[in-house]
Amino acid sequence: MPKNAAEPVVRPPRELNRVIFRKLLPLLIGAYIISFLDRTNIGIAKEQLQIDLGISATAYGIGAGLFFITYSLAEIPSNLILHRVGARFWITRIMITWGLISAGMAFVQGEWSFYVMRMLLGAAEAGLFPGVMYFLTQWFTRADRAKANGLFLLGVSAASILGPPLGGLLLGLDGLGGMHGWQWMFLIEGLPACLLAFVVWKKLPDRPDRAKFLTAAEAEDLQRRIAAEDEAGAEASGTHSMRQVWRDKQILLVVAVYLSQQIAVYALSYFLPSIIGTYGELSTLQIGLLTSVPWIFAGLGAFLVPRFATSGGRSRNLISVTMVGICVGFALGAVSGPVVGLIGFCLGAFSFFAMQPILFTFPASRLSGATLAGGIAFVNTIGLFGGFLGPYVMGAMEDLTGSKLSGLWFVVGVCAVGTALSFFLKYGEKRS
Repeated sequence: MPKNAAEPVVRPPRELNRVIFRKLLPLLIGAYIISFLDRTNIGIAKEQLQIDLGISATAYGIGAGLFFITYSLAEIPSNLILHRVGARFWITRIMITWGLISAGMAFVQGEWSFYVMRMLLGAAEAGLFPGVMYFLTQWFTRADRAKANGLFLLGVSAASILGPPLGGLLLGLDGLGGMHGWQWMFLIEGLPACLLAFVVWKKLPDRPDRAKFLTAAEAEDLQRRIAAEDEAGAEASGTHSMRQVWRDKQILLVVAVYLSQQIAVYALSYFLPSIIGTYGELSTLQIGLLTSVPWIFAGLGAFLVPRFATSGGRSRNLISVTMVGICVGFALGAVSGPVVGLIGFCLGAFSFFAMQPILFTFPASRLSGATLAGGIAFVNTIGLFGGFLGPYVMGAMEDLTGSKLSGLWFVVGVCAVGTALSFFLKYGEKRS
């Protein structure tokens, strides 16, 4: 028998990555499509909720943002639980609870029940995004993580492309069975999360050594290479505990940049339909279709840009350039007419998810193990307060000025600060 006949077969890293992408990403992207659809579908129903329930623009902005308060507060414990019990069980639990609560949004009666249900939805969904970000660090080495993160974020773009037209159609069911169109929308869009949860339970492996599509030797080799990278990064940074994470200036820089980006993302997610509604006499379906256009460009950004983030210097430069793109895009949206304004929103949306998957590789270059799980959740926790602040300021400025565009200048200012801070990001260097 030849000497190497008994040696375990390990496919080359590039081939192995293709297999992992094919087996994991479609399922995770599907989950994120549904999650983003369920958290933002109130955007297309804003005008109907105001008419049917008497909810003001400020109250709408508060309700939209309250989701992120409870979401943020539950993120770190959620990710630490996922680290302990495994992604398969915990993501399944997240999906079932948020699906039921999202469908329950059909039964809100006014401002306070709207607030309560949004807060419950945030608590139920908490942990999905940071959980997947942590989960992917267990499957991909540093050079491939930005690409994996970017593909996962295609779920946001897909939801934002499909959601508004679908919501517009479902709003057309108004009066069917004595129910409002927005009630049908919440019911129909909430239940798919529960159904996909059972597929996640059956198909998602917790880690490489439990994956049927990898040989034992491949799983062992992959885990060894990832562990060596993560331990080297944590050793170089000197950050080994959550207390140190909170004092690591590089992690705090990531948090600040992410906060500014999230303010922009959710300002656009929740208020773009009503902004487009000012462009002329448009039906809910037409508004939905036009709302989808910037998110097509967001998907292109997530697909095209992160693959070039193969080093710390490139990653920082790409983040800085795309943050400038957000500032320019929102400024154009604030000062221009329908055509140029929509082009500006397309530029801003392209930049959103070109930079976000790259940004989340920075914590993974400095942390490992449970500290990495908690650190990613910490970044997302503080950053997602932007999901409250963006919609709140947009709604308050609309009520104050009567213009749906006035809040965009707040977004431009915050993102300009985020752009300046991004120039100081460093990859896996000693904690300062």
